[in-house]
Amino acid sequence: MRRLLLLTLLLSVGIALSIPAFAQAKRPFTFEDMMKLKRVGEPQPSPDGKWVLFSAVDVDLAANTKTPHIWIVPLNSGATGVPPVQQGSGGSGIEHILIPNQDGDRPRWAPDGKKFAFLSTKERGSQVWVAAFDESNGTVTGTWPLTSIATEAGGELWSPDGKYILFTSDVYPECVGTPKEVDNCNGKKLYEARDSKVKAQIFDRLLYRHWNAYKEGKRSHIFAVVAPTETPITKAIGLDAARPRDLTPGDYDAPVFSLGGQDDYAFSPDGQEICYTSNHDKVEATSTNNDLWIVPVNNGATGVPFVQPKNITADNPASDSTPLYSPDGKYIAYRAQQRPGYESDRFRLMLYDRKTGEKKSLTDEVDSWVGTFTWAPNSGELYFVAEDKGESPIYEAALDSPPIQISEHIKTRIQRKPGQIPDPIPDGWNRGWNDDLTFTADGKILLFTRMAANHPSAIFRKLVSNKNLQNEVAGDPVLLTHLNDSILDSVEGSRLESFWFEGAHGDKVQGFLVKPPNFDPAKKYPVKFLIHGGPEGAWGGDWSYRWNPELFAANGYVVIMINFHGSTGYGQKFIDAINGDWGGAPFEDLMKGLDYAEKTYPFIDKDRECALGASYGGFMANWVLGHTDRFKCIVSHDGMFNTDSAWGTTEELWFNNWEFKGTPYSNPEMYEKWNPRLSAKNFKTPTLVVHGQLDYRLDVSEGFQLFTTLQIMGVPSKMLYFPDEGHWVLKPQNSQLWYKTVNDWVDQWTKTNSR
Repeated sequence: MRRLLLLTLLLSVGIALSIPAFAQAKRPFTFEDMMKLKRVGEPQPSPDGKWVLFSAVDVDLAANTKTPHIWIVPLNSGATGVPPVQQGSGGSGIEHILIPNQDGDRPRWAPDGKKFAFLSTKERGSQVWVAAFDESNGTVTGTWPLTSIATEAGGELWSPDGKYILFTSDVYPECVGTPKEVDNCNGKKLYEARDSKVKAQIFDRLLYRHWNAYKEGKRSHIFAVVAPTETPITKAIGLDAARPRDLTPGDYDAPVFSLGGQDDYAFSPDGQEICYTSNHDKVEATSTNNDLWIVPVNNGATGVPFVQPKNITADNPASDSTPLYSPDGKYIAYRAQQRPGYESDRFRLMLYDRKTGEKKSLTDEVDSWVGTFTWAPNSGELYFVAEDKGESPIYEAALDSPPIQISEHIKTRIQRKPGQIPDPIPDGWNRGWNDDLTFTADGKILLFTRMAANHPSAIFRKLVSNKNLQNEVAGDPVLLTHLNDSILDSVEGSRLESFWFEGAHGDKVQGFLVKPPNFDPAKKYPVKFLIHGGPEGAWGGDWSYRWNPELFAANGYVVIMINFHGSTGYGQKFIDAINGDWGGAPFEDLMKGLDYAEKTYPFIDKDRECALGASYGGFMANWVLGHTDRFKCIVSHDGMFNTDSAWGTTEELWFNNWEFKGTPYSNPEMYEKWNPRLSAKNFKTPTLVVHGQLDYRLDVSEGFQLFTTLQIMGVPSKMLYFPDEGHWVLKPQNSQLWYKTVNDWVDQWTKTNSR
């Protein structure tokens, strides 16, 4: 019987933030603390099961840089009889940087475990490098560049047979021919564009820019390069046989654009084929019709004729993505949606039979989005992440016989090992959109990353077989990475508290609250009322560096967040409720949720509240501005102010077309109904406007229009403009300015009558 089982421990992670009471008193969390935290990437277990590679990003606030390094930790660290990783090792303990003299990101093992590939910017921008690895002591004995492509390389992946390494590069689709001709053509065109005194561009189709960059006539393609042998092949790079081959030529993005997460391409277990995601619709700006394509890895090699890729999901006009072959080669698992044009339709976990071509959904009974997934090595189970009411549990789907049965959700807590102070956190989040679920080769251990509202991502190990590791109790998870313990143990972490209330349509709606450090229930506290973006997104037990609830609470605020209609994790019907109702049920939920919090928590000062939102949250901040005067101030970041102009200046037109049920020309009534600009006569609340010049999802003109209107209306207002940021503020010093400006603005209007 095919079954769907919730892993018993992963619904709630407990990453302790406590230290003994006799230790030094904790202090409030600061921005500088947040910048000192190392940003841990996904785990990569070695083929022999002894080691785990991962990348971690270091932020240098003074230098305004973010640099990834490759770290290593023994897989059995912290098991019974094995000492846990030394905290704050910084390269001197068990857990340490593996290549200290070079930046490194995205490590991927060779099948023999004697080498691994990684990305580095040490020479000629981002390129694929290879490191020789000593399995006996876990050290690197040498590194060398594998690629030297003018258009740079990313997303590398080692083939299971060890013969090839894939990578992606943004290239000019008109460059065709032999690998040498393609390489020379791309280099020539790239350097000519860089050196030209004329920077003008000519467009003849939509999606000419995306998120924060102009495409400049380039397409993302997948290349294959011969994998190195024991000896570095730098001398052979100039040979045609060693030049990268373009496996996905043509005027298409293959793979498709992604903001991160699981790869949109994969090798077959025998290393002879790849499956990838590409959209071949004529007008990509209005289409979500990503399809899965397969092509031989040796396609176009010397003496091998080129064959056209095969579309295996042509029957689905909606999105198909993130393919992953079963280890036995029988299936390709992938995620699919059913409604074309709707980027927030439910993501189902699908199975494609490579022999028969049959496709079937494994998760019809799971009314949640499937995120990251991975195969168990025996090909009998798939493990996947799906959001659920502010949390993100991991599920197991066993491929036996139908029907699917869902077990009871069992909540447990993960604690630190003996000798450490357990302080389990009842909220937690598996990073459902990142490639961070993986098994050891023997299938006994699942590695995953997990975060909480007051703890950034960390790597855990969990036994999933009955055979124990070092007498470890099967089922007990072990925290492998401790890079941030010293900082987190010195600050007072605020827990995320959940509450429920009756919202729009009589539905139960969930909210969250974060209290300030040194909380005194007898005092009254001002409120930061955060509104999430998406709109098909959610607040929950996840960590953020851009909108961090703990940091917002740290200077004496209660933080309140509402998962209004349209939020993920409450079923697809709840998500769909926002379509065509942007200022309706969501606004009602927000106001009712705040009403509930004011009545329920006596420490809330309802006369000192500020509303803050970005993206859709920015739209809602603008909507709030014209429809209530209950807030002392507003922060509107990258928000839609004019629905008509936002349609004409965005790039992903499918989004506006779906959410407003047409275009401003085919359905002007809908665009007018939810246009914040038309309520400008009601604007009174002091408002901070934030926008980035490189934001092409919501053009900077939206922010300028709002600020101009506020100024003409005589409303106290200020604008924070970033000429070098897109939809998100990512540069360290820009982020520092953002937090200071936002917090100063809120303080100005809510703390003047502090009590």
